[in-house]
Amino acid sequence: MLSRTVASLETASRPETLQRIVIEPVSRVEGHGKVTLLMDEHHHVKQARLHIAEFRGFETFIQGRPYQEVPVLVQRLCGICPVSHHLAAAKAIDALVGARKLTPTAEKLRRLLHLGQTLQSHALHFFHLASPDLLFGFDSDVAKRNIVGVIEAHPAVALQGVNLRKYGQEVIRILSGKRVHGILAIPGGVNKALSREDGDSLLKQIDQIVLWSQGAVKIARDLYLGNLERNAAFGSFRSNFVSLIAPDGSFELYDGGLRARDAAGHSVFDHLDCDRYLRHIHEEVKSWSYMKFPFIVALGSDEGWYRVGPLARINNADLMPTPLAEEERRTFTAMGNGEPVHATMAYHWARMIEMLYAAEAIRELLGDPDSYGSDLVTRGERAFEGVGVVEAPRGTLIHHYVVDETDAVVKANLIVATTNNNTAMNTAVREVAAHDLDGQELTEGLLNHIEVAIRAYDPCLSCATHALGAMALEVSLEDANGRLVHRLTRGDDGRVLRGAGY
Repeated sequence: MLSRTVASLETASRPETLQRIVIEPVSRVEGHGKVTLLMDEHHHVKQARLHIAEFRGFETFIQGRPYQEVPVLVQRLCGICPVSHHLAAAKAIDALVGARKLTPTAEKLRRLLHLGQTLQSHALHFFHLASPDLLFGFDSDVAKRNIVGVIEAHPAVALQGVNLRKYGQEVIRILSGKRVHGILAIPGGVNKALSREDGDSLLKQIDQIVLWSQGAVKIARDLYLGNLERNAAFGSFRSNFVSLIAPDGSFELYDGGLRARDAAGHSVFDHLDCDRYLRHIHEEVKSWSYMKFPFIVALGSDEGWYRVGPLARINNADLMPTPLAEEERRTFTAMGNGEPVHATMAYHWARMIEMLYAAEAIRELLGDPDSYGSDLVTRGERAFEGVGVVEAPRGTLIHHYVVDETDAVVKANLIVATTNNNTAMNTAVREVAAHDLDGQELTEGLLNHIEVAIRAYDPCLSCATHALGAMALEVSLEDANGRLVHRLTRGDDGRVLRGAGY
């Protein structure tokens, strides 16, 4: 799937003899990460890795808590996409209380909340985080390559992004009580109805939001096609794709089955019941990262890694359920000439198509009488294990919980979108390192090329760091002069080794 040159950049021989270049922190992403490059004396890149520099243990510390608390607790993983964790956990908890089918009102209000989250998150990423690179160029002056520079040079574009995000946050506030870390979903349904007054206030603005979203798609499309040869090649590679899909094969964010397609667009599995994800997706642990590396079991760890998120969802969908987004999807997929679109930079274009879909779908739900119903909760046969899967803005998000007879969580597994994209992001880093940096005298602008490739995935590094079982870890103690005094290392087999300073 990858060239030998790029694949070989994961691990270098004799790393102690190479120069180490560190990009820390990776900027304009959510969370803390860094990139390390190892180069020889001729500036040839020998190793390139994306590291997640923070560590969290949500899978462990929610154990022992009552399952009713989980949808509230896990959304603290993130301040950018808490709704996604709230809803994925709620869907898993629904299974515990036997609510396999929600009331029409409860499902539509959850969908509406999820669409508000998608709209605001996509607007934030494209306009605030990614647009400085796209509008000014990867190598442009770092002093203006930020949101302040965008406001000064393109005030109308910046204002459009602010208003789009503001609307999405208002949808979240009205439904869950707060723009960040609110509560709507409860086991088996939702905790409050949507009033006609609140619905009408959102409807007053939605036509303008749809128009702005159409404009955002045009901006992203024009930026991509305006430098097509460069954008199609930059940090690009062939991969498998995984996403949720509706029963009719159409685009889906909240429910449905899992679809996996290979690099040529052929089916690997389709309409897979989310409860069976563990039979088809495993996670590999590597000694140099806190983040795990998922892969499709049938294809093996070497060839089975995949991409998720907007690029995967648009590639995998047979159609979009809303007319304007479907028209844009057709234009986008035509770029693949019968195969999936593989360009890393195409993520931005796909992301804006999704934002347009979210705006159109919000308009439909606000006009649906079911959205204003009063039948909010259902129950069924009690269970002790539940899996919830949604499409977070960044990609497929899996929450899996096992509880005991006292309702306490005894096991939890979370596979978040950024973890699903882990191998892909590292591959993009190596592609850029091999083709843009290798043999070059490094500058800030060239190093930003690495960050541009990472930002295309809109990673949420805070969400992606969690522990399940033994993980590799290294702790070094240095004296005031920077001399290594002592080192502890724990391998991915859990063994701890102690080493003296040297």
